[in-house]
Amino acid sequence: MAQIVAIVTLMKDKVAGGAPIFVVDQEEDLQKVSFSLEKILDANAHDLKNGTMILVKHT
Repeated sequence: MAQIVAIVTLMKDKVAGGAPIFVVDQEEDLQKVSFSLEKILDANAHDLKNGTMILVKHT
């Protein structure tokens, strides 16, 4: 079982849901924020290849 614990995106108008959403302005920031949250949340970052990354906690 897995749970999406955060979303990091370049496209705020394309993302919605119950997980915290972090909106960034540049691809470089997308990577930096995602990998920082990955460590903080003890989760795995997955690149959806559309300007969005999800952070998933696997249980």
